[in-house]
Amino acid sequence: MTKLLLNLEVAKLAADDYVGFTFFVGCMAMMAASAFFFLSMSSFDKKWRTSILVSGLITFIAAVHYWYMRDYWASFAESPVFFRYVDWVLTVPLMCVEFYLILKVAGAKKSLMWRLIFLSVVMLVTGYLGEAVDRDNAWLWGLVSGIAYFVIVYDIWFGQAKKLAVAAGGEVLAAHKTLCWFVLVGWAIYPIGYMAGTPGWYEPIFGGFDLDIVYNIGDAINKIGFGLVVYNLAVLASKKSEA
Repeated sequence: MTKLLLNLEVAKLAADDYVGFTFFVGCMAMMAASAFFFLSMSSFDKKWRTSILVSGLITFIAAVHYWYMRDYWASFAESPVFFRYVDWVLTVPLMCVEFYLILKVAGAKKSLMWRLIFLSVVMLVTGYLGEAVDRDNAWLWGLVSGIAYFVIVYDIWFGQAKKLAVAAGGEVLAAHKTLCWFVLVGWAIYPIGYMAGTPGWYEPIFGGFDLDIVYNIGDAINKIGFGLVVYNLAVLASKKSEA
């Protein structure tokens, strides 16, 4: 009986089900990334272990949610909006925490961390309201979410975070700049997915995209990529301290 149920479950993922495929690959990729980050923690100086731990938590939380989202898609062929936003409301603030952690060497204060966390939560909550609760005003909620996003972009590219990164210099500045590009370019995938899945003036432009494929690809690139940037920084800084 169990074997029959497993066969039925596998049969639901058709060869041309690209959404289901990206859910499955995303789950496996982020699970592998989590194992990599967790197992590598002991290789670094103590001051970098928290950063690596957070990188592992980001991909681990995402992997668990992707497991549920994959099953949800297989069962109902519907976008798992609720599960996705629960994932984001946990992982995106942690990605903001990474900026604070790598900039601690330059004297970053917790106020910077909490500011970025607050803005990320505003961005996500208003995005959820537009995508799942008040779709008739999706453009308005998307606008508020977009404003919060651009404030984050300004803070890390030109604000206090940038000044701290310049003060730190070297590997920290290079890592900060790379993370900034992830936020500017990588996170831009999410507004495209939002506009692909909600009604508004933008519907004729983005209505043909599948929001789940856009989101899934964006998640894998951004979350694993964020972690790898921090990992590379920890490797370079640890080698420098040993020299």
